[in-house]
Amino acid sequence: MNTSAVAKMLGVSPSTIQRWVKQANLQMERTELGHYQFSEESIEVLKDIQEQLNNGVLLQDLKLKGKKPRKATVALPQTDAGVEKLLQRMDYLENKLNGKADDVVSYQILQHRREIEDLQTEVARLNEIIEGMQQAAAHREEAVMEDNKALFSPVPSFKKLKKRSFISSFFGL
Repeated sequence: MNTSAVAKMLGVSPSTIQRWVKQANLQMERTELGHYQFSEESIEVLKDIQEQLNNGVLLQDLKLKGKKPRKATVALPQTDAGVEKLLQRMDYLENKLNGKADDVVSYQILQHRREIEDLQTEVARLNEIIEGMQQAAAHREEAVMEDNKALFSPVPSFKKLKKRSFISSFFGL
């Protein structure tokens, strides 16, 4: 059977089957194209793996039939002088790149600060202009009010003036 057929039979995805094969180090037959070819025995092993996983056993702690319990080990990479030198060079370049990025950000922050200060100065200047215009408008309004008072102030009636002048002309006052 192929991977997809086994996956359908067990109710899991094909990638899960492939992961189980790799984690359990199962020796599987492969087709010409490199696909896994499962025998009845290997399907039984996968069913056993599925049962153990369903019972809460971790993938690295699986016990396979006929095999010793698996222990997870991490292989330490083999380092040589060339790789070490390359890693040091990469660290140096990464640090240098981070320094450049920090410099660019610092420059941008300073530039923004200057722009904000310029805007604050301009806002203060515009506020002064507005206050001056408001004061001028208030003075004009006061002048208009005084002119209106003068125009609309009670003027002695012309008839009264005539009477007084007429009466005063008789008595010579």
